[in-house]
Amino acid sequence: MENLKNTFRWSDAEVITAVSKNPMVLRRSKETLESSSKLLISEIGLEPAYIARRPSMLNYSLEGRIRPRYHVLKFLKGNGLLDHDRGYYSAFKVTEKVFVEKYICPHNEVAPHLVEDYAAACRGEVPTNFRFA
Repeated sequence: MENLKNTFRWSDAEVITAVSKNPMVLRRSKETLESSSKLLISEIGLEPAYIARRPSMLNYSLEGRIRPRYHVLKFLKGNGLLDHDRGYYSAFKVTEKVFVEKYICPHNEVAPHLVEDYAAACRGEVPTNFRFA
C-alpha cells in the first residue's frame, strides 16, 4: 500500500478508496504503477484524487487504450470539437465500439484522418499530430 501512496501521491484515505473500489490494484507491479502514474499524472495531467476515485483506469492498457484515446480527446478538445470540461474517464471506460461511435465517427467530415490516426496510435505508432483533412 505504501507503493500506491508514493507512486500516486495519495493520502491514506485515497489509498483506501482506490483499493476498496479496485482491489486488483494491489496486484500491479511497481513498474506498471509507475508507468501509469507517469502517463496519467505527468502527461495527461490528471489529479491524484481523480485517479483514486476511478482506480479502474489502472486496469486498462496504457499503450492500447489510455494513450490512444487521450490523443483523440486532446485533438478534439484542441480543435474545438469536444467540450474542454469533458472528463477523460468517460472515454477511457467505454468499449472500443462505443468509443469509436461517440468520439471518432461524429467527426469524420472535419477530421477524416482521425480513424487512421487513432488506429496508428493503438498500434503504438502515435503520429506527432492528429490531423485535419
